[in-house]
Amino acid sequence: MPYVIMSDCIDITDQSCVEECPVDCIYVGERKLYINGKECIDCGACEPVCPVEAISQDRRVPEEQQEFIEDNKTFFTETLPGRDEPIGTPGGSRLTGDIGVDTPLVAKHSGN
Repeated sequence: MPYVIMSDCIDITDQSCVEECPVDCIYVGERKLYINGKECIDCGACEPVCPVEAISQDRRVPEEQQEFIEDNKTFFTETLPGRDEPIGTPGGSRLTGDIGVDTPLVAKHSGN
């Protein structure tokens, strides 16, 4: 997974990164945004526009944020609460609209 959105995005969801992404690979959960690693082209356009600096390349994620690498994958590969199947790789967030649910890690997070 080239880029990861970490905890500073929880309850912020500014979406500047969504607007900047040339391949539409950033999806909107309920409290956080998620990058689909299979759709991301590793261009880095999202990282500098994030107002809370919550986006990083997976190899540069700080130690205390490492759980968000797997969590971003989980959003797309596991069936989330209230859904019938995993999101998978639908080909862009404009096709799905807001997902409206988060991973268990984000759902239980106390926020910023």
